Amino acid sequence: MENIKLLIVGSGPAGYTAAIYAGRANLSPVLIEGLQPGGQLTTTTEVENFPGFPEGVDANELMDNMRQQAERFGCDIRSATVVRTDLSQSPYHLWLDDESEITAESIIICTGASAKYLGLDDERKYMGQGVSACATCDGFFYRKKVVAVVGGGDTACEEATYLAGLASKVYLIVRKPYLRASQIMQERVFGNPKIEVLFETNTLGLYGENGVEGAHLIFRKGEADERTYDLPIDGFFLAIGHRPNSDAFRPWVKTDETGYILTEGDSPLTNVPGVFAAGDVADPHYRQAVVAAGSGAKAAIEAEKYLKQ
Repeated sequence: MENIKLLIVGSGPAGYTAAIYAGRANLSPVLIEGLQPGGQLTTTTEVENFPGFPEGVDANELMDNMRQQAERFGCDIRSATVVRTDLSQSPYHLWLDDESEITAESIIICTGASAKYLGLDDERKYMGQGVSACATCDGFFYRKKVVAVVGGGDTACEEATYLAGLASKVYLIVRKPYLRASQIMQERVFGNPKIEVLFETNTLGLYGENGVEGAHLIFRKGEADERTYDLPIDGFFLAIGHRPNSDAFRPWVKTDETGYILTEGDSPLTNVPGVFAAGDVADPHYRQAVVAAGSGAKAAIEAEKYLKQ
């Protein structure tokens, strides 16, 4: 069985940055790409808020550059997914989906968090062409345009309020007859003249020739006064939560009730010695590429300290 000094699990901004730092520290890192090489960022198109690119940068190009930089410093990148782990003692034991097994003296978990979607075929069809799960990432592209946000919790209200500062009109699509958000967030939504809440409304699909041009909606689905109609919009934002990809590690590392890995203060340290967490899998708040990259750097620095002990 192969024993690895430092194993990085996940290939988004956190994983690749950790690999760059670890490679430069001569830790001979091995990186397991996972199901989505490049991470969630590859589901969008242009990134305008990553430092160093005044004209913006294509998301896939950015992640490919990070990958090449990690490889330049000796990172061994492998196409596989971790399906099970035993972190009861070091070296830690991991099983991959290609039926191989490895051990690692230290691990950096960078498996990210997956946005929850409604399950519509049109969501995939228009991904990056009007469909987004991150208002902070993509809101700028909808300045003075009409957008819709799906969700009724604090996240949805925060996204709607943020977008109202950019868009000309924001519809908040809520399937229930009330908001689940905190009182203060509800007050912000109801007090914003740009936001219109569509209660008891579900999305049936999206339409448009070269991107999203509108949504097919249904009001009071299954009720006697059920009504379907089309809502012209330019952007469709999902804000119904994220699911951290921590299942393979949850029997060993501490998580919150949602599954986000808990770390010590502002550090990447988990409750398991030599196991660190970086990026969205340990960040329920920011979910930004630059924040993930920074946490990946911190994790690699801490892993180097641990391995030198």
